[in-house]
Amino acid sequence: METSLQFLGLIFVINLAYVALNTIRFMLTMKGYRMIAPFVSMVEITIYVVGLGLVLDRLDNFWNIAAYALGYGVGIAVGIQIEEYLALGHIMVTAIVPDIKSGIAENLRELGYGVTTSYALGKEGDRLVLEILTTRKSERKLYKQISEIEAKAFVISYEPKYISGGFWTKKVKKRRRALKQRGEL
Repeated sequence: METSLQFLGLIFVINLAYVALNTIRFMLTMKGYRMIAPFVSMVEITIYVVGLGLVLDRLDNFWNIAAYALGYGVGIAVGIQIEEYLALGHIMVTAIVPDIKSGIAENLRELGYGVTTSYALGKEGDRLVLEILTTRKSERKLYKQISEIEAKAFVISYEPKYISGGFWTKKVKKRRRALKQRGEL
């Protein structure tokens, strides 16, 4: 059975769209977007059923299966790119600095970050520990700024599950109030 390039392209695009939407839906679910995730999943599963149906109806043609598999692989790559672009949520960055008299905390505060400092004892002596909460969109920028200010900083990050109180939530509430006043929310 001969398959046209247009049909193979259709199978490829359908599976690419399915997998990309699957990645987005998973990300939305994990970030707690309870209203939009179910809608995305309905679109996702509809695309999946159509694409799989096209391949299963013509399972005797290797090229259909290859286009489906290629669409799946490319869909994963596209989904990763979309997730990085959207960068929903926040990250908590811990920076451990060897110089306890370092001015890095003040420098980062001047750049708009909320920074909490504490002291720790490392293998080679006292250390300054910085805890910095920021949006995922500004994650790479923060890493670069830390590196420029204190090249010897040890930096780790993780995604917090729950955030309440402090500098950050006040800033977010203020921003939401301003958006509501302008009618953007």
